Amino acid sequence: MHRRSFLGFGMATMFAQQQAAPGIVKPKTLKPGDSVALITPSTFITDPDLLVKITQTIEYFGLKPVLGKNVKKKWGYAGGTIAERVADLHWAFSDPAIKGVFCMRGGYAAGHLLADIDYDIIRRNPKVFIGYSDITALHLAIHRNTGLVTFHGPVPTSAFTPYTQDCYKKALFSGQALGALTNPKEANTLRPQHRLRTVRGGKARGRLIGGNLSLILATMGTPYEIDTRDKILFIEDVDEQPYQIDRMLTNLRLAGKLQAAAGIVWGECEDCRPKDYKPSFVEGNFALGEVVDNIFGGLKTPVLSGLTIGHTSDQLTLPIGAVATLDADAGTLTVEESATV
Repeated sequence: MHRRSFLGFGMATMFAQQQAAPGIVKPKTLKPGDSVALITPSTFITDPDLLVKITQTIEYFGLKPVLGKNVKKKWGYAGGTIAERVADLHWAFSDPAIKGVFCMRGGYAAGHLLADIDYDIIRRNPKVFIGYSDITALHLAIHRNTGLVTFHGPVPTSAFTPYTQDCYKKALFSGQALGALTNPKEANTLRPQHRLRTVRGGKARGRLIGGNLSLILATMGTPYEIDTRDKILFIEDVDEQPYQIDRMLTNLRLAGKLQAAAGIVWGECEDCRPKDYKPSFVEGNFALGEVVDNIFGGLKTPVLSGLTIGHTSDQLTLPIGAVATLDADAGTLTVEESATV
């Protein structure tokens, strides 16, 4: 693999001065007063109190929320039929009055939409697109088919701690590079809430790609499969047991996805601990950290564990497709270019 040696890393200044690589498309920076679409491409939202919370959150950031026509619809556990959810996505990107597309929640069923999306509509109308968890399927498909920089970040129902807000606002509203990202300052340094750990030291540089591990696996073998070649791969998940994480990461390793990456960031895995009682299995269980070391430790690439990505109250917003440098020894991920224009 073409790892980032110090020679390659020394070319960073020249690389940073280049324009976005061919095929990369950046959305326009959001401004106060912009209208943004709220859609439910995954699980439904019908609770009126939750809808008020969502619209108030969008207004808090100075934006005007516009609900998709099919919001509040329910098709099983999904936010409407496939056709209804695709229609809302197409409307959000094609309507010139709409400046950003905000997924209201994750959940299940975003993968239903991938084969029915008209990616030309998105390519011709680049806009901020943000969400996480199940929305990973849409991030991977949209980025692969259009080159659009999209944002793996909070949904309007997220906790939005001050740390989360700072990164969110800089990513979407500033027009500036996010710069060096690390976990929030700890109140108790002896017992930190967010523990960073260097699994393999070193530095790497490339464009960001990644998202929720379960959803990355769900796109394998499809036209929307993740491309990790020379990329900084970030991965997060929630509520999975170590043996399940082991199985999914092993799948990525067998597919060559881990070896192809320039660097890897393993995010916090919320509530990823042994749960099932299996008498023949309990004594031989792996802790999550052992799984991480077993899978990533044999790679020849820098790996950082514990960055606050995904299902955490303190949550980073990461622009998929933007150039970044991982310093696994320093515990930082530096986004070197603005994700918007």
